[in-house]
Amino acid sequence: MKAISLRSRRLRGAVGVFTAGLCAGGVAGILLLILGYVIREGIGAISIGFLTQVPHPIGVPGGGVANGIVGSAIIVGIAALMAIPIGSLTGVYLTHFGRGSFCSAVRFLSDVLSGIPSIAIGLFAYTVLVAPLGHFSAFSASFAFAILMLPVIITTTENAIRGVPHEVYEAALALGVPRHSAITRIILPSARSGIITGIVLAMARVTGETAPLLFTAFGSQFWELNPNNPMAELSLQVFTYAISPYRSWHEQAWGGALILIFMVFVLNIGARVVLKPKFRS
Repeated sequence: MKAISLRSRRLRGAVGVFTAGLCAGGVAGILLLILGYVIREGIGAISIGFLTQVPHPIGVPGGGVANGIVGSAIIVGIAALMAIPIGSLTGVYLTHFGRGSFCSAVRFLSDVLSGIPSIAIGLFAYTVLVAPLGHFSAFSASFAFAILMLPVIITTTENAIRGVPHEVYEAALALGVPRHSAITRIILPSARSGIITGIVLAMARVTGETAPLLFTAFGSQFWELNPNNPMAELSLQVFTYAISPYRSWHEQAWGGALILIFMVFVLNIGARVVLKPKFRS
């Protein structure tokens, strides 16, 4: 009976491992299929002109998405400047200072915020900034993106800090280190890898968002570097080109989608390169 039971457990274990491997392989296969299709459709549109020129009118050959690439960097960069301090400090508060019902409410609201559709966030940004000011702007898009980034940064910061052994914090306090110094000089550097990973994930999360931009940045066919004005953004250009009836714009939409994937890829690889010495230590 024991031999039969052992064989049965081994069989169930083997089936479980095979099923898990099959699911993992399926996910990887779907990802590679999507990447392969986007590369096949978009690689033909990639050229020096496509990366350095602004869109051309219909009927004029050429054109590119250079203003969308720069606009994406500006909008996401401003959003990160707004979201990183607030999200990181909130994560620190929830870990070391927050207690009771208020702390639980903040966590609950953060979880709810992460599930709100991005188009609703865009409509909120329109109501708060665009409508009162009377014009679209890149800053209002950054405001919407910052709201989308906050739950990711808060959660990852809290989890990263909780991953640092509490004995380290207690040892610092026992040596007479002030509470704020123990957090800023010992706890946060120890949790740096997880915090930066969360920031990169949050930036990657909003890089491909389009819905909030319809109510905020609105897009532009020209070079625009002033965040107070409507601004081109790469994912919005991809959306506009994809729904157009023009074949040339469809090709540029695939090229823009390929650039978006490359931007997210660079964000993730860059984070790993920066954090590699940290992991080794």
